[in-house]
Amino acid sequence: MAVTKPRKQAKPIRKTTGKGGNYRPTSSGAGMTKKGVKAYKKANPGSKLKTAVTGKVKKGSKAAKRRKSYCARSLGQLKKSSAKTRNDPNSRIRQARKRWKC
Repeated sequence: MAVTKPRKQAKPIRKTTGKGGNYRPTSSGAGMTKKGVKAYKKANPGSKLKTAVTGKVKKGSKAAKRRKSYCARSLGQLKKSSAKTRNDPNSRIRQARKRWKC
């Protein structure tokens, strides 16, 4: 008699609006909301997730370095995405980069 493994449950679908709206809609710059970051930290203790660096920052500051790092990372994501996503100004990656001021 063979032992069967229990099936993995499907991941819940990300919601951008309504109850549990942890992600910003594309129209307002994509990315996670403060509420979403708080919920993530609660579910994953010890994590260091932060929201986007959107304001003006001093050159060489920690926030400036985070922005530079994100911009470099997200450029790689943008280059690997499909031509349709890459050229669409309303795609999530393009809007997130715009919000981060990349």
